[in-house]
Amino acid sequence: MQLVLIFISAAIVNNFVLTLFLGICPFLGMSKRVEAAFSMGLATTFVMTLTGALTWIINTYIIKGLDVPYLQNVAFIITIASLVQFVEMYIKKTSPSLYRTLGIFLPLITTNCAVFGLALFADLKGFSFIENIAYGFGAGAGFTLAMTMMAGIREELRFSDVPKAMEGAGITLIVAGLMALAFMGFSGLLTV
Repeated sequence: MQLVLIFISAAIVNNFVLTLFLGICPFLGMSKRVEAAFSMGLATTFVMTLTGALTWIINTYIIKGLDVPYLQNVAFIITIASLVQFVEMYIKKTSPSLYRTLGIFLPLITTNCAVFGLALFADLKGFSFIENIAYGFGAGAGFTLAMTMMAGIREELRFSDVPKAMEGAGITLIVAGLMALAFMGFSGLLTV
């Protein structure tokens, strides 16, 4: 039950994009089409899940084991960059069209603060290995949910009568703010 609570907490209650405001750049940049947003979300979910697992191992057995806490950030960044390179090579090999669709945003997962935040938050929460994986998967699922919802709304907005002054970035930021307010309504429901 604890794993389910961790997952729900990371995905909805403490959504990285809409309540912690991490990962805003890909959230706004890749949320123009549902297919691209969902694909980006899945790639990020994969990276976040593996980041949760690998950073726990590195932090537990190397950083804390050798008592070198000053290397934690560097180790986490190297781990995340390596994972993203693996995902990028895999997508390029298996789906060139998806690789072109994701474009520059795929390698930017490396600098996505949501992924780095996951590694740091998981350490602060003191999760076990399995809990860390659930936390990473939940955070990635929440990221995918937020991006896909935003893309769906943005696709519908193309057919809406939006005032000229609010077209583009203006209405996008208003919608993002309203979505964040909606997700803030879940705050405090779970304390994990």
